[in-house]
Amino acid sequence: MANILVTGGAGFVGSHLVARYLDMGHRVFCVDNFLTGSRENLTEYEDDSNLEVIEHDVTTPFDAPETVAVVIHLASPASPIDYLRYPIETLGAGSLGTLNALNLARSRGARFVLTSTSEVYGDPDVHPQPETYWGNVNPIGPRSVYDEAKRFSEALTTAFRLHRDTNTGIVRLFNCFGPKMRGNDGRAVPTFIMQALRGEPVTVAGDGSQTRSLCYVDDIVEGIVRFTESDHSGPLNLGNPDEVSVLELAKEIIRFTGAKSSVDFVERPQDDPERRLPDIALAKSQLEWEPKVTRAEGLARTINWFEAHR
Repeated sequence: MANILVTGGAGFVGSHLVARYLDMGHRVFCVDNFLTGSRENLTEYEDDSNLEVIEHDVTTPFDAPETVAVVIHLASPASPIDYLRYPIETLGAGSLGTLNALNLARSRGARFVLTSTSEVYGDPDVHPQPETYWGNVNPIGPRSVYDEAKRFSEALTTAFRLHRDTNTGIVRLFNCFGPKMRGNDGRAVPTFIMQALRGEPVTVAGDGSQTRSLCYVDDIVEGIVRFTESDHSGPLNLGNPDEVSVLELAKEIIRFTGAKSSVDFVERPQDDPERRLPDIALAKSQLEWEPKVTRAEGLARTINWFEAHR
């Protein structure tokens, strides 16, 4: 049994990670200010004595009530709707929040893991994207508050490893989906599912030819746990190397829900990536990790969850 601290532990990925560590028998400190996370995501474990929820904004310094072996930093608005609504908070979580989490890990001699994002690659001109690719990011575009916050977080994490003798690692998460996503968070999967379940037109940006890779949340959590238990410094991609167009995804969700929804095409957001696909050779070789849940199976589980929680 180890003590694990997870910032952003009430969010979508964070709550699944907290649940995984609790199921493994660890004690978990969840630090969250509930700006975009929700206590409901942790309801199943509210009576678990191994879970301590600490309501706190990571942009101000914080400490753990007990010794911790691992600090995993997820805290940040992560969906386009959220980080466009909270641009300053997003930048703060990726700068001051990362600094405070790193200082905590260093002071406790803990391993620090930054959950970064495929957004650091921007609208990539290399396909698929290996960890060695530096990216193609607009530093002043609307998505920059999230992209650049994560890129800064990676630089700061690397600096602590090289110059502060801190055990750090960086994982880059590609598009992830599953239960506990918010239906109104603006990401494609929950948006399409909610529209289909309501019998509304499913709105696809542009002509829908842009592609994404979708990894089920259980697989992402497994990758984070394996990476955390390793001594790898990263960066290391975690995602599904199965590419799908946004239009095909919309059609799949309509089909899986049995909806009669049409597809409506809407204006495409500025700097929306044309293609996004991870090269996961490093994860395969270093962690013996690759996704196990197919997109069809993951969508079925996610649709069932949304139907039960409408």
